[in-house]
Amino acid sequence: MFKFKKGDEVKITAGKDKGKTGKIEQVMPKKSAVLVPGVNIYKKHVKAQLTADGKGGVYELSRPLTLGKIALICPNCKKITRVGVKIVDGKKVRICRKCGKTI
Repeated sequence: MFKFKKGDEVKITAGKDKGKTGKIEQVMPKKSAVLVPGVNIYKKHVKAQLTADGKGGVYELSRPLTLGKIALICPNCKKITRVGVKIVDGKKVRICRKCGKTI
């Protein structure tokens, strides 16, 4: 079971965007990274021949963040928290370590 899922609200805890919040758009378990739009923005210079519309330029892209740089915001208590796992009715569910409710 992965501790972060698509649509979770997270807070950035390290790096140039420290303190910003956002929703997870994509989870990459093999890279141990997540993609949060509007965070970790970098500029990429693209040649005109390489794009579909034939226009080159400087594009801004969101790059993935490693899991050590984010913290989950609990939807119940609205605090940043660690994620715990509990077995309920034979299935694993994620729980908030601060309030104890399921996420």
